[in-house]
Amino acid sequence: MTAAVAHVLAVGIGLGLAAVGAGIGDGLVTSKYVEGIARQPGAQATLFTQTLISVGIIEALPIVVLVLVAFVFK
Repeated sequence: MTAAVAHVLAVGIGLGLAAVGAGIGDGLVTSKYVEGIARQPGAQATLFTQTLISVGIIEALPIVVLVLVAFVFK
């Protein structure tokens, strides 16, 4: 296995795992958001703000992994 093949495999596996993790995290946050609105509709504005912040942090994971993998396996 050459270095280029190892690099492509590492990037693919790293990004794939990060995307799966972000997808699971987004699903959990969204389900709890809908559950919170169902329990207390008056708190929708607060829950929406917190949900957007949480999803933004979760979605930063694949971007950080992309940068790390790109620099480590350069």
